[in-house]
This record gives sequence, structure tokens and C-alpha cells, in this order.
Amino acid sequence: DGLLLTIAQQHQGIEPLLSTFFSFLHRKTDFFTRPQQAKDAVQQAMSRYIAMAEAAEMEKKRKAAEEAAAAAKKQEELKKHPRVEVLDDDEDDAAATAAAEAAKRKKDLEEKMKATQEAKEDEDGNKPKGLPPTAGNGFAYENYIWSQSLQEAEVRVPLPATGVKGKMLDVEISTSRLRVGMKGKAPIVDGELFAKVKHDDSMWTIEDGSTVVIHLVKLNQMEWWKTIIVGDAEIDLQKVQPENSKLDDLDSDTRQTVEKMMYDQRQKAMGLPTSEEQKKQDILKKFMAAHPEMDFSNAKMC
Repeated sequence: DGLLLTIAQQHQGIEPLLSTFFSFLHRKTDFFTRPQQAKDAVQQAMSRYIAMAEAAEMEKKRKAAEEAAAAAKKQEELKKHPRVEVLDDDEDDAAATAAAEAAKRKKDLEEKMKATQEAKEDEDGNKPKGLPPTAGNGFAYENYIWSQSLQEAEVRVPLPATGVKGKMLDVEISTSRLRVGMKGKAPIVDGELFAKVKHDDSMWTIEDGSTVVIHLVKLNQMEWWKTIIVGDAEIDLQKVQPENSKLDDLDSDTRQTVEKMMYDQRQKAMGLPTSEEQKKQDILKKFMAAHPEMDFSNAKMC
């Protein structure tokens, strides 16, 4: 077929192609030495393929007629049972399911907030600084679920409908703000982001027609977030657990920097000095020990 297709394309038409084919038979074979037999052979081949073409055309018309009949029947059924009623029922079911799941997440959030507030001090005298983070170092709020790494954050927003398309949504990601919702309805998520993101690198998609998944690329890729939207309950950064495999993938210098940053964040969360502050304190202590005659009672760390 490939060879014949190439030959046909070179002739730019059926008549030149046939002319070349018959010219070949005339010049290189004895096909035309018996004119009547040649004519019968050509006619027989033509009849066979004309019959095949006619059969294919009839089958095409038959299928078109069946599709038209099915469409007419469907249209008649829609007149008796309007499609909008079915869609409304489906939408109501999806909204009810989404509301039930949101209520469950809200209840869980309230219980964990209460437990955090009532928690007693540990052996070091520390109390939780926020909600216990999930395995993904985020949390499940009433209207969205989020997770994070040092460089990125993922936000999953369940929708009150199924089969949702992009054109049905109102999603806006800016450097410092996020809004997600269905067009014509109040936003599901709308507020200022905990920290700035790289707008051009961040994106969103629809999963299973019922969940908006937002991928946020952090501007500061050496920072853990306490939440996604400012004002929402915050997680306890002391309990964030980075994946060891992620750290193992880093080169030694970068890993050292990340581990130092994580240590400093935990120290700050506990109200303790960071590594730099500890270094300054150590230098001051050594200087004080070397100069006992000096008064350092009013000395302050800068």
C-alpha cells in the first residue's frame, strides 16, 4: 500500500494513474494482444470493486438511518422526561455528598483544635504550637485538603458537583492569593496565601470531574508553611516530618542547609535560640569569661 500510495500521489489524479498502469501493461506485457479478454478482465475487476463500494455506501446509509432513529427516540423520551430533572438530581446528590464530607472534616478539625488547646506540657515543658500535621505535612480543612514539601504545596478542593469541566470553574492563582469555586456561585476557597508563590510555575487541573487540584510552587523554597490560607488553623511545624528520601537526594551542602533551616524553625517554634543566635551567645560567653572585669549586665544580642 505504501508503494502504491506514493505512485498515486506522484500522478495527482486517478486518470493519470490509470493511464500509466495501462501503459505499463501495453509496453511490458501481452495483456492487450487479446483485446476482448483484456476488456473482460478490466470489466470484471471494475464490477467487483463497484459492488463493494455500493455495499459500503448502503451500510453507511443504514447506520445513519439507525442513528437518526435513535436520536429521534431519545428526543421523544426527553420531551416526556426532561433531562434537566435528572441533571438536577445528580447535582443535588453530588452537593449533598460534598457537604457531608466537608462536615466530617470540619468536625475532625474542631476535635483536634480542642485537643491541642487542652494538651498538657511535655517533659520539656512544651505544648503543641498548632494542629498535628498529616503524613503529607498539611491538614484536611472543611473546604480543602493540603500537603507540602519544602518547595511545593498541593491543595485539593472537592466540588459540589460531578462531571465538572474547566469552563464551569472560577480559579485564580496569583502571587499571594488563591480563589477556587464554581462560576456563578460563592467561592469555595478564597483568601491570601500563607506565603508568596511563583505564579507562572503554579497550575491547576480537574481530577475525576469532582476535585480541583492546585499545584503551588513556593517562592521561598526553604520554608515550611503553617497553612494555605491566612486565617485558617495552623499546623505545628515542630511535628513536620520531611521524607528522608527527599533529603538523601540532595547534595551534602544543600542537605546541610535544609537541616539547619528545619532546626532553626523548630527552635523558633519552641521559643528557643536559632543556630546563629546560639553561636552569638557562645561567642559572648567566651568573651565574658576572658574579661571578668567587664560588666555585661546590660549587653544585648544583635
